[in-house]
Amino acid sequence: MGAKTKIIVLHMKEIIYTLVFLALAILLVILLVIMFRSHSKDSQSTPKYNPGVYTSSLKLNNNTLEVEVSVDESHINSIRFANLDESVATAYPLIQPALEEIADQIYESQSPDEVQYSADTPYTSEVIADTIRQALEKAATN
Repeated sequence: MGAKTKIIVLHMKEIIYTLVFLALAILLVILLVIMFRSHSKDSQSTPKYNPGVYTSSLKLNNNTLEVEVSVDESHINSIRFANLDESVATAYPLIQPALEEIADQIYESQSPDEVQYSADTPYTSEVIADTIRQALEKAATN
């Protein structure tokens, strides 16, 4: 009556190879899902700024300086004085180096909130950082 029993022989080496390749395939799928999921979040981020050049005034005694901040949708590109003439630079010799130091920190962090003020010019640096914040507030999207 005809039921024949079939015997299947599995070698342990083949089972181990199959399990290793299965684990690698699962790991690859997990890495691809993580990689593309984080990438899609970055590409759909909302813009922080309206692209353009924004200015804010800084009053030093009888002199008014314009701090000019250039931004694109998500980055601060440049910060500079728009009308720093030689007489103001001579009267306030530490103002240009203070601006450059603050600008470098803002370029790295892309935020004026994380600026560390120099021990040489703490008050000047604070006034410049506040002026930059005012210009960035004008650039911010609501």
